[in-house]
Amino acid sequence: MTFRELLRDHSANIAFIVGNGINRYQESPDGISWDQLLLRLWQRFAPNVFESVPQGITITEFYDLLDLANQENPNLPYEIQKEAARHLGGSSGQAHHLGFMRKARELNAPVLTTNFDLILAEGLGLNLYNMDKGRFTDFYPWSSYYNDHPIQDPAADFALWFINGFIKYPRSIRLGLSQYMGSVTKARDYLHKGTDANLFNGKGRHLWPGYQTWLHVIFNKDLCIFGLSLEENEVFIRWLLIERAKYFRMFPERRKLGWYVAPRIEQPDNRIVGKHYFLNSIGFELIETSDYNEIYRDAWVA
Repeated sequence: MTFRELLRDHSANIAFIVGNGINRYQESPDGISWDQLLLRLWQRFAPNVFESVPQGITITEFYDLLDLANQENPNLPYEIQKEAARHLGGSSGQAHHLGFMRKARELNAPVLTTNFDLILAEGLGLNLYNMDKGRFTDFYPWSSYYNDHPIQDPAADFALWFINGFIKYPRSIRLGLSQYMGSVTKARDYLHKGTDANLFNGKGRHLWPGYQTWLHVIFNKDLCIFGLSLEENEVFIRWLLIERAKYFRMFPERRKLGWYVAPRIEQPDNRIVGKHYFLNSIGFELIETSDYNEIYRDAWVA
């Protein structure tokens, strides 16, 4: 199955998870990798220490080490988040950003992103809304979304949601391993609230605590992931996908499909083989494309 065939044949219940690959396509002058962002933060807050990310340290750990290097400053974490927001706030969208978002809106498909910038929202001139004002916090704005109108059900309508926070609320930006683990703790409170007998119960109904957040999309839609490396440091999203697989094992009648889209690698190394095994184990089909154009350009052209 090709990516275009996937979009044609499975559009009725699809949602997208998109990562930083969409910003780095065609080497946009505004594009910035997470490695580059973290090195800029190190240069700002602990200069003359690193010129590259050391081997043996994950990207998320590298962020936490910056915090430790400045532990005499209790306000540093927020200052780092504001600086990250500043670096990402100047980025602008290109034709492929707009093409993707127009297609997602046409399909009425929710879009979840691990990016922090507002490029995808600004292309369509979307506005910020919040589903659960009573539980809103700028630290975890998981009920906040961008659209051109308010919605009632995250899984039933197109909207743009942010998994790891976004630059409008700098405190929400999750860059470090400690912050990711905080997100896991927060999500567990939504997913497993109550007794063991209620484990996972009710995700398909409007009764569970996560109904007014992007978590509702994870458990109630077919998911198409692209532009996201899903490497080992992506501990939060990988943990969520494992929990999703456990939920469908417990309630097989509620099972949803999943696809991971990436260019074909002719000679995959052991890490790639391991990632493919991970995807297969959590119920995701690998969709291989000939190149990045097929993902970011051709798929969204009518």
